[in-house]
Amino acid sequence: MSHFFEVIIVGAGPAGLAVAIEAQKAGLSYCVIDKGAIVNSIQRFPRGMTFFSTPELLEIGGVPFTSAAMRPTRMEALEYYRRVADHYALTLRLYEEITTIERAGDLFAVHTTKNVALCRNLVLAAGFYDHPNRLGVKGEDLPHVSHYYDEPFAFYRRNVAIVGGKNSAAIAALELFRHGAHVTLIHRHGELDPGIKYWILPDLQNRIKEGSIHACFNSTVLEIRDNEILMCGEHGKESVIGADHVFVLIGYHPDNHLLVMCGAKIDEELQAPIVNMETYETSVARVYVAGSMVAGKNNNKVFIEDGRHHGRAIVDHILRSK
Repeated sequence: MSHFFEVIIVGAGPAGLAVAIEAQKAGLSYCVIDKGAIVNSIQRFPRGMTFFSTPELLEIGGVPFTSAAMRPTRMEALEYYRRVADHYALTLRLYEEITTIERAGDLFAVHTTKNVALCRNLVLAAGFYDHPNRLGVKGEDLPHVSHYYDEPFAFYRRNVAIVGGKNSAAIAALELFRHGAHVTLIHRHGELDPGIKYWILPDLQNRIKEGSIHACFNSTVLEIRDNEILMCGEHGKESVIGADHVFVLIGYHPDNHLLVMCGAKIDEELQAPIVNMETYETSVARVYVAGSMVAGKNNNKVFIEDGRHHGRAIVDHILRSK
């Protein structure tokens, strides 16, 4: 049996939830579909992570976000967004993956692993954190290689290699070092990314300078082996370092397959949909994007504090277009 909604929202992250709240306030029938849990991306953040944003910048739906400190933790955020969903009794269909999206006359037919639903308006807010960038080298799929960093405790007195030079790599390197790991940072450029948060960058630079964290700049990974990494450094010189565990933290990329299903035009360079930045409507009428999907490869420029406002613009446009 097919169910009809005025709006189907794909993605139960903060941006998708914000769209749902605005749709509910406007009296539009809606549902949110996600292949995982609510705010699934935040669940994959490091357990001890602290947000760079202050609580009020993460709020949605006018529900206050209280935190024990100036910057909230991952755990506080997980609890907050669940509290928001309960406060509004949002219609959520979790652990339900979309298989196809197709036209059904003037509507969209959204097929999932569990059901099919029809809608007049479709909002894609699926985020990007499920799709880490890869090195594309032999051994990257070995069991001791991870594209996500969780917590440092298991790596006490272990040789840990971190590939990357931005915020995620910097935070992981410092935490692992402070919890007893022997850390080597491998970065393809000649210096750390200047965009690393201002209170983290000098800390890492000082640890590298004093030798507490070993850094290999202008270096690329050629192969990952069971207990070591083959690298190519400056002037093409190859070398081998010991590595009991490897974290490949080189960012994430957008997954545009749902946009392609809808027929939306995509900027090939940015891998971002062509979007009206006032309404967030794509090149396909009544197909919208919210959150980091707006930015494609520049997803590091659209954060929760930005994406949470997309919902109101989208729903306002839907109401004007009825």
